[in-house]
Amino acid sequence: MKPGKVRPLALCVLRRDDHLFVAEGYDDLKKQAFYRPLGGKIEFGEYGRETVMRELLEEINQPVIVERYLGALENIFTYNGQQGHEIVLLYEGVFVDKTLYTCESVEGRDDDMLLFVAKWLPLAFFQQGTAPLYPDGLLEMLNP
Repeated sequence: MKPGKVRPLALCVLRRDDHLFVAEGYDDLKKQAFYRPLGGKIEFGEYGRETVMRELLEEINQPVIVERYLGALENIFTYNGQQGHEIVLLYEGVFVDKTLYTCESVEGRDDDMLLFVAKWLPLAFFQQGTAPLYPDGLLEMLNP
């Protein structure tokens, strides 16, 4: 996060029945786990759907098919004591490799360094407030 900058992101909502495929993060200061769909920063000259496809190939070495645009959310937050501000484009997609729908978890890596672990979690996990799902407003978007 760069202080004072708005960060453009594109994230991919991947579903398996009533489950979402999400990356786990942890805020050391809040001592709290949180989750968000996979994706990342939109590069200059790149469309959001291209970002989603590129990021999932880079981080988990898996292609996805982007099926539709879900909408945009604005997320202003504090992570490890630093304020962040994101504009998030959300897309719904599917894995090309159907075996990923039966995997318990997948490691996200960059240059062989572990970035995150992604797993399937039921929507009820977030609806009950067990842990936050980011960006803010995503849960409501998925359950109108």
